[in-house]
Amino acid sequence: HNLGRKGKRLWTANGAGQPVTVYEAADGESEASFVAGQIISNKSKGKQFKDHAILYRTNAQSNALEYAFKKNGIPYRVIGGMRFFDRAEVKDMLAYLCVINNRSDDLRLKRIINNPPRGLGEMTLQPALRQAEAEGIPLYSIVSDPYAYAPLEKSVEKFLRFSALIEGLAQLQEEVTLDAFYEEVMIRSGYIDMLQKKDTEENKTRLENIRELKSSILSYMENADQPTLAGFLEEIALYTDIEEYNEGDDAVVMMTMHSSKGLEFPNVFLVGFEDGLFPGMRTIGDAQEMEEERRLCYVAITRAKENLTISYARQRMLYGRTNAAMQSRFLKELPESDIVRKGGYTSPARANTYGGSQNRYGGWNGESYGTYRQPGRTTFSSTPSNTAKAPILELNKGDMIQHTAFGRGLVLTVVKMGGDALLEIAFDQIGTKKLMAKSASPHMKKL
Repeated sequence: HNLGRKGKRLWTANGAGQPVTVYEAADGESEASFVAGQIISNKSKGKQFKDHAILYRTNAQSNALEYAFKKNGIPYRVIGGMRFFDRAEVKDMLAYLCVINNRSDDLRLKRIINNPPRGLGEMTLQPALRQAEAEGIPLYSIVSDPYAYAPLEKSVEKFLRFSALIEGLAQLQEEVTLDAFYEEVMIRSGYIDMLQKKDTEENKTRLENIRELKSSILSYMENADQPTLAGFLEEIALYTDIEEYNEGDDAVVMMTMHSSKGLEFPNVFLVGFEDGLFPGMRTIGDAQEMEEERRLCYVAITRAKENLTISYARQRMLYGRTNAAMQSRFLKELPESDIVRKGGYTSPARANTYGGSQNRYGGWNGESYGTYRQPGRTTFSSTPSNTAKAPILELNKGDMIQHTAFGRGLVLTVVKMGGDALLEIAFDQIGTKKLMAKSASPHMKKL
């Protein structure tokens, strides 16, 4: 499909192999759950976690996948980048939230007091640090009352401006929803302005990441009975503690498509195949850029040695916004005879929007996606992604369970968390793991 393509003869010594699986999910969270479920299923069949690679177009897409992997106890490592909550800009924004929630958090206060730069660098801060240590009180107590300390007199206004920022945001937290509050933190802190001043690719990525943190907030709000800033920070602390990766572990590999060049894996998942995401919105309409995107698509597809799964969502929350999505036009370029379609998402809105007409990227003809058939090998799962999920197992300390991937285990602790629970389970073969009950239940049974 590329007009500027250099002529070459492609060949393989392998047999025909398996058809490509194309999976349609309701949303990004359902897509991530599907990928996690497939990996757990493969693990139960004797495959290793490291035999699986997840490739995405942008780093921010790793957030939903990391959540799904942590909740399911799937070890993973990010190549060519950092885990979402390990990224400096994400840590910075979380540090703001932590200080607003708890002014005594000296460690995070020191991280943000001059970030972005506001004239409160190390030399200016030293007298306040010494005073706080001498009196045995939190640093914020000094910073918020600089008139009381002579060594701070030259920087009184700077300290007061910073403490006014924190107090103003703390007050705002009581008045607006958590997501709207976070928007104000990004703006009032000056962090967005700092990143927008230099129009570099690195700053664009950092901006995407802090906006993607809002997706985590919205996801938390949807699942919490009474969403609070403290509750969100507790959940994040829990997830960042659930699964720590050690070099040498058997772990799923995650990376951008660009980072995957030259690498191959037995099982590859290409996620987020939607117009506007891949190919990117800025490339659609530019013939030369589209050819570059198509080349990257080819690179991604050919990373798979044995099994390839491509997925897309009907709607996706990215950078804190939920938008309707259409499957990537690149999927239209795959021969239907070589793919198997699974998943499917039907909503009342779809019938109203599309009626009985056929969409150019995969038609409906008035039927639900669960029953539609295209020529060739195309089939759809009888269990669309919007069907009810398996009930959460009611487990107590001392219960024995059997997990699809991890085998037999003993429940050590059960910590209730709203409508979910954190399970600590000692497995016979792999040791202790922490899992979230809601995500792990479809893959476990009580013995």
